[in-house]
Amino acid sequence: MSYGFVMTRRLAEVAKKVGMSEATVSRVLNGKPGVSEATREAVLTALDVLGYERPTQLRGDRARLVGLVLPELQNPIFPAFAEVVGGALAQQGFTSVLCTRTLGGVSEAEYVDLLLQQQVSGVVFAGGLFAQADASHSHYELLLERRLPTVLVNAAVEHLAFPQVSCDDVVAAEMALGHLRSLGHERIGMVLGPPDHVPSRRKLQAAGLAPEFVEHTMFSLEGGHAAATRLIRRGVTGVICASDVMALGAIRAARRAGLSVPDDISVIGYDDSALMNCTDPPLTTLRQPIDAMGRAVVDLLAAQIDKALVPADELLFEPELVVRASTGPVKR
Repeated sequence: MSYGFVMTRRLAEVAKKVGMSEATVSRVLNGKPGVSEATREAVLTALDVLGYERPTQLRGDRARLVGLVLPELQNPIFPAFAEVVGGALAQQGFTSVLCTRTLGGVSEAEYVDLLLQQQVSGVVFAGGLFAQADASHSHYELLLERRLPTVLVNAAVEHLAFPQVSCDDVVAAEMALGHLRSLGHERIGMVLGPPDHVPSRRKLQAAGLAPEFVEHTMFSLEGGHAAATRLIRRGVTGVICASDVMALGAIRAARRAGLSVPDDISVIGYDDSALMNCTDPPLTTLRQPIDAMGRAVVDLLAAQIDKALVPADELLFEPELVVRASTGPVKR
């Protein structure tokens, strides 16, 4: 296949992608004058999205791409967050590149290498290894060295100097405990993430529960089920979970133990992810304000991309207690 044919096909694909003439695309790729900045950026972004290398003379410019690194897509809160952030990025002229970690698949560090190779303008991490004290953080330190605009979503280990947008774990724990205590519950348990998980540590510290009423597990239905089973054996009447998916596992554990929710035991989730009002029973949960958080993430990232000085502070957003039918008065 001749080089000319490849170039012609590339021009045609890029032109179709951006809705411009091949002549305009050719002017951009050859660095010719008489092309607006918006047109130039649209053509370069199309090259990146289609997987073509930029011409050598244009590689100094960062792509209008932003990496969105998520730990999983099974928990509905992550696709919902990706939709909010992706929409807000599009409004600012950026295209999001979704990077999802899978067991035995591409790691966070490998995604960072790939995104750097793609000359992305910035990266957003949601629920990543930055929240695990015992994990390796060398790829975050690489981003700091490269000064690549980066924002972290939810609580991170202390030594990473990135702007953060978080839902307030302390307020969430206090709201959940206050709700259960107002219903007469005294034997309250918590199902949290791994012991080195910073948001879980914050919730635990705020709750101040005795160790026998706290279980650490994986963020999954099965993890929630196993942890809640242990708490039920210790006689808890209320269970606060660190995610909605865990809470669904806790409800399943209660039913397997012959208990009714909420007549015998109350369960509270965290996130208010999709369809939690349709579960049986509809789930009482703490809602993360992902729309407001997502917009703040993109504003912080865009400010960094525009070379504004953005302090490495944590913006805390308050959760909302959404009372449904999985909590009720303690059984007397």
